[in-house]
Amino acid sequence: MFYDQAHRLGPTLGWARQMSRASMDARVSRYDITPAQAHVLLYLHHHGGQASQGELTRFMRVRPSTANGVLDRMEEKGLVRRSVSGSDARKRLITLAEKGKEQHTLFQQSYLDVEGVMLKGFSQKETELLLHLLDRIIANLEEDQRQC
Repeated sequence: MFYDQAHRLGPTLGWARQMSRASMDARVSRYDITPAQAHVLLYLHHHGGQASQGELTRFMRVRPSTANGVLDRMEEKGLVRRSVSGSDARKRLITLAEKGKEQHTLFQQSYLDVEGVMLKGFSQKETELLLHLLDRIIANLEEDQRQC
C-alpha cells in the first residue's frame, strides 16, 4: 500500500505546504500584493533591505524573465527600486522602498498568525523538535542534491 506509514512523509509535507500557503495567500492578498511579491519583500527585509536581482531570482526559484516580471510590478507599485551596482554595471540591485517596508510591517503579522495556527496545540518542546527534524530533512535533501 502506497500510503503506509513509511511512504507518506512526502505527500504529508506537500499537503502541509499547500495548506499553509493557501492560508498565507488568503491573508496577504488583503494588502494588494501577490504571494511572490510578499516573499521578495521578506527576503529583502531579512537581507538588510537590498539584494542583487540574481540572488532574488535564485531565492524565488524561477527563470530570470519571471523574476524580472515580478520585480517590474513591484517597482510600478513603489515597493522596490532598481539600480546598477557601483562595482559591476551588469549587476542590478533591488532595494526595499519605503512603501515596501510599510507593506512588510503590515503583512508580517499575517505570517505570525499562520504560524500560530500551524502550531496550535503544540508544546514548546514539540515545536522545537518539529523544527529540528525538518532541518534534518532539509539537510539530507541538500546533501542528496549535491551528490546527484
